[in-house]
Amino acid sequence: MKITPLEIRQKTFERTLRGYDKDEVNAFLLSLSQEWERTLDEIKELKMKLDNTEKEVGKLREVETSLFKTLKAAEDTGANVIDQANKAAELHLREAQIRAEALMNEARTKAKNTIEEADVTSKQLLSEMEENLKELVQQYKQVESHRNNLLDDLRRMASEALDRANRIHHAARNFNPDDHLSFAKKEMKRAILPNEPEESRPKPEEPAPARPTMQNEPIRSFFDEVA
Repeated sequence: MKITPLEIRQKTFERTLRGYDKDEVNAFLLSLSQEWERTLDEIKELKMKLDNTEKEVGKLREVETSLFKTLKAAEDTGANVIDQANKAAELHLREAQIRAEALMNEARTKAKNTIEEADVTSKQLLSEMEENLKELVQQYKQVESHRNNLLDDLRRMASEALDRANRIHHAARNFNPDDHLSFAKKEMKRAILPNEPEESRPKPEEPAPARPTMQNEPIRSFFDEVA
């Protein structure tokens, strides 16, 4: 049975002999009604909160359901994406392997061709080097022969120079510049006066005993002796 605060405040009791104190009972009833009223207010407030909470719970359940559906869809999509990614990765891996094999084959072919070309080039270079070496040896032999000829010429020229120096040394001992100067003067006078009688011409002085000179003998100087 429901009891309101107003019913508690308006409650009356029959009077009997030696019953409860009326003021105390009224004060208690007033206090009880006030407490009951407060409790009812709290209950009402709690009901309102409960309603709001139930609404929020409903919304959260809807959100949960939506999230579950979204998560399920995401899981399905993720599974599909993972599956597609795995397939794409396998396809890319296979293509990469095929390209790698093709590159390896191409590299082997280029390496083989390069080695063959290098072999041919090295043989050509060796042949050219041998020819150049032979030519250098021939040139060296020619230079060696030319050097020997030059040494022989130098030795001959040195010997001739030494002989000439000896002749100059010996000729210098018998050289008298005064005799040669006097002889030159006389010859100049003879050349200037070619028609003069023989008697009027000055007679040439007798040459030094160490060097006799005849009229028909060719004129030889100190430098003729050196030459």
